Amino acid sequence: MTTLFITPTLRIDDSEIDMSAIRAQGAGGQNVNKVSSAIHLRFDVAASSLPEHIKARLLAKADTRLTAEGVFVLKAQNYRTQEQNRQDAIDRLSLWIGETTKVQKTRRPTRVSKGVQKRRAEAKKQQSQRKDMRKKVDY
Repeated sequence: MTTLFITPTLRIDDSEIDMSAIRAQGAGGQNVNKVSSAIHLRFDVAASSLPEHIKARLLAKADTRLTAEGVFVLKAQNYRTQEQNRQDAIDRLSLWIGETTKVQKTRRPTRVSKGVQKRRAEAKKQQSQRKDMRKKVDY
């Protein structure tokens, strides 16, 4: 039994990932009709061994690859060989889960300092005076 490492502390057993070979779409001539090189990956988020808070975040994601039952479905067909597509599917799954583990910092609103406000007003005043000097002079 092999293990897929998402982060140094987070891992998934291969038994939780269901992969099957299917025929790829698109150009490829006769080869595409007889070789099952695309990989169809299914990963049940709810039944996985992931921690509950990560499961909740994954299921809350607005992703079209996630079914209503909480199963992540992915089709990998970028490469000509089955092994490359299998690796691509695993990489994309680990990337999808890995993105969820990163907690985004909360934004603290900042204010423009008094000095910056003063310098901006002064610069505007100088620009206005410059433009006034370009006007026609009345005698």
